[in-house]
Amino acid sequence: MSLLYPSPGLATLDARARDIFRRVVETYLETGDPVGSHTLARAGLDLSPASIRNTMQALTQAGLLASPHASAGRAPTHAGLRLFVDGLLEVGDIGQEERREIDARLAVLGAKGGGRNVEEALDAASSLLSGLAGGAGIVASPVREAGVRHVEFVALGGGQALAVLVADDGVVENRLMNLAPGVTPSTLQEASNFLSARLKGRPLAEARHEMKAEMEAARRDLDAAAARLVEDGLAAWSGGAGGGHDRNLIVRGRGNLLQDARAAEDLERVRVLFDDLEQKEQLIGLLDDVGAAQGVRIYIGAETRLFSLSGSAVIAAPYMSGRQRVLGAIGVIGPARLNYARVIPLVDYTARVLGRILDGQET
Repeated sequence: MSLLYPSPGLATLDARARDIFRRVVETYLETGDPVGSHTLARAGLDLSPASIRNTMQALTQAGLLASPHASAGRAPTHAGLRLFVDGLLEVGDIGQEERREIDARLAVLGAKGGGRNVEEALDAASSLLSGLAGGAGIVASPVREAGVRHVEFVALGGGQALAVLVADDGVVENRLMNLAPGVTPSTLQEASNFLSARLKGRPLAEARHEMKAEMEAARRDLDAAAARLVEDGLAAWSGGAGGGHDRNLIVRGRGNLLQDARAAEDLERVRVLFDDLEQKEQLIGLLDDVGAAQGVRIYIGAETRLFSLSGSAVIAAPYMSGRQRVLGAIGVIGPARLNYARVIPLVDYTARVLGRILDGQET
């Protein structure tokens, strides 16, 4: 059978091979189980099991299918999934019920003014996407470009304080901080006044960079506790100049990744994935790459070094301002057999709604 070359594209598959390949992948994505020739024959494919097996064997030799374990069935390789996603996947629009749920859950955060909270919107969007898509929702906070209007440290008791930053565009960012021993209300006020005076009207990323050089001089103006509080406060807020350590990453729905773990090797894969999810800077870098493409991006397995061992898939899209400036990216991480046809429009629509909310527009 001369239907395949060593690194096949769709053009190198004849009609029979393309049909069988599509059916194998679609069945695998639906069930999670390897697909055998008898399964395809019973599903209405007008070929004998022997003919189906021959074609599946050719697809396997080409690297598009594999036989996991000792199973006689076949499952798509990551290369096969990529070929399917790029050339055979039919992506529809998001369902009306899902559209209404996303609009309803996020619209309450979209009121103009009133101290819109970036973290609240990002957290809600990530949790919502995780629940709808069935994987782990991830979102990277935007780089803050608006100037700072006000900074305040609010004592909460129990050795903690809330660091509050209000931007000129009305966005509010809150961070919960642990206080060092000896911090008094007057220390909190001193640090608040110091930062408010020096950050007012300046973008946080720019001010943070410049204030590193100013901190030694500032130590002469502040007591030790207040100086430490200033440094901790600057480090806590998101909005750096692009480095992962300056940005906030929200991951919601890790428990969804355990629902599909049915065997010991699946549990090990999930354990590796959980370790990957702790790699904040690499994850933010991955999401920043999504923004550069300005569209839905799909990474499968070893296509990204971060998830090469866990064999996971990432579907992500940028969320943008009304002026089409990329603010950040949001997506879903899950097993390579994600329901791509359903998850892609979910991610795309959620990203668009989130962008409108953070840009202060009505959803």
